[in-house]
Amino acid sequence: MPELTDQLAEEAIQLLIRLIQTQSFSREEDATAALLVEFLAQHGARPQRQLNNVWAVNQHFDPAKPTVLLNSHHDTVKPGATWTYDPFGGVVEEAEDKLIGLGSNDAGGCAVSLLATFLYFQQRPDLPYNLICAITAEEEISGANGISSLLPQLGKIDLGIVGEPTQMDMAIAEKGLVVLDCTAHGQTGHAARNEGENALYKALADIQWLQQYKFPKVSELLGPVKMTVTQIQAGTQHNVVPDVCRFVVDVRTNEFYSNEEVVQTVRENVQSEVVPRSVRLNSSRISPGHVLVRRGVALGRKTYGSATMSDQALMPFPTVKMGPGDSARSHTPDEYIYRYEIRGGIRAYIELLEGLQL
Repeated sequence: MPELTDQLAEEAIQLLIRLIQTQSFSREEDATAALLVEFLAQHGARPQRQLNNVWAVNQHFDPAKPTVLLNSHHDTVKPGATWTYDPFGGVVEEAEDKLIGLGSNDAGGCAVSLLATFLYFQQRPDLPYNLICAITAEEEISGANGISSLLPQLGKIDLGIVGEPTQMDMAIAEKGLVVLDCTAHGQTGHAARNEGENALYKALADIQWLQQYKFPKVSELLGPVKMTVTQIQAGTQHNVVPDVCRFVVDVRTNEFYSNEEVVQTVRENVQSEVVPRSVRLNSSRISPGHVLVRRGVALGRKTYGSATMSDQALMPFPTVKMGPGDSARSHTPDEYIYRYEIRGGIRAYIELLEGLQL
């Protein structure tokens, strides 16, 4: 039904302009959540809201059928100082078919495209699966009140499509993240004399191990586990041997290691105290032979492994990350998405789901 698709696409673009014009920093998404509820209700859906998470279920939901989740997020980061456009303007440059504004690419274009796709299917009595569309909060900070707080209310999910800007290619694997706060302990002493125990030197030995160690299992899609020391702090004045040195390690995991396994390996090989900030953002992967992946490939979609994080990390079921836009534009000044990308994204989502058999 090309006429319906075109109409939904134009309405989705208008919704995106309204979302851009409404501030929705992480943990401050109340107003955009209200817009999403209004949009779904106006289109005959039955929206539900939990905190700032908004979702709807297809009209002919059948518990005996498998369930597909369409998910993206409506929170944004804060704009930097180098924007030349109003981040909340929702300006359309007609000549380039370009829509400019904070969250346009990450991930407003994906969110409205998935909403339009859901509305296309939501009244179909012949769907071979159930469809849930959830546009959620706090993705940019991996917050506790985002998708992870909503999933228990949605029941069993068999498959997820996570809307992030991938140029509509399919990320079938995603790196995990664990941040380690490390502390090396020593004893103070006068720098002029051979006394004390220098915590900085102990930390340097550990940092050298972190730099040189290679986890043996390397992913074809995601590459090796990558450990990077990004911050270090020690000492109070020039003539005192430091008794404490703190440093931070950014670890990007592949699908062969859980975050807990990585933390344990580090603890077994360094002297410093190692405390992970969180271990819940694990790497994820869907089989290249999964029916959705094979269908996407048959439709000309490429597959790849993604180095960037998303709410995909919090979903304990098979997921594919894909959506209109380009991740290279995310979190950049004058962020934008092309309107034709949204139109094409909706058509591609519909094509992917049409006739899907799980």
